[in-house]
Amino acid sequence: MFNGSVGNTFNSAFMNGGGPSANAIYGKYFTDENTAFRGSLRLMTQSGTSNIQTDTNTAVGTEPEYITDTYKQSGSAIVLGFGIEKRRGHNRLQGFYGAEALITLGGTQPSATNEYELALDSANLADGYVNNGRTLSSKGNITTGNGTSFGLGLRGFIGAEYFFAPKISIAAEYGWGLSLRNTGGTEVVTENYGIVDGATTASVYETTTTTGKSSSFGIDTDNLGGAIRLMFHF
Repeated sequence: MFNGSVGNTFNSAFMNGGGPSANAIYGKYFTDENTAFRGSLRLMTQSGTSNIQTDTNTAVGTEPEYITDTYKQSGSAIVLGFGIEKRRGHNRLQGFYGAEALITLGGTQPSATNEYELALDSANLADGYVNNGRTLSSKGNITTGNGTSFGLGLRGFIGAEYFFAPKISIAAEYGWGLSLRNTGGTEVVTENYGIVDGATTASVYETTTTTGKSSSFGIDTDNLGGAIRLMFHF
């Protein structure tokens, strides 16, 4: 908004500059003038199916003959957060501080299954209708090598909130805390056609490729992106 760049994007995260809590619903409930409970929630599930048709009749002037392959994807994500906030200040300007915990599960790494109309055999390979080594199923993001993740976070925060209208304010905060994340590996099942295990004739066989799990632990400050919140009080 202020740096003169044409590449700015909207950040919908409530903390950590677009971290694991991105797209969570954020709110807080005041128990008195100086104390509020704050929480975040995201429950996401998504699935989709796409059909891709390919014309296998390449002769000029003939009617097309289509084959249909079906691709299905699914994914989910859960974010739960809870904290307590204390406040002090005067009139329009309020300072606040407190602590909160965060749990994340899942993510945007989808699982996928692929269904092909034509079987994988020598005839289809020779005609060029089917590619050898096609994917049957995958779990996790095969591009990044990341599977389903589970994360825990605990942070303290301090910030300021300014009311430019009676019940509308802008606020910014800075935090320090620790995070723990475990990420599962990926699994890709591929269908192949060829000679395997010393056989004399070609056949269809499957291979499974996996990546290992990973974990991380860190203690650091956060919100380095400088996120600013617009808040409405009811």
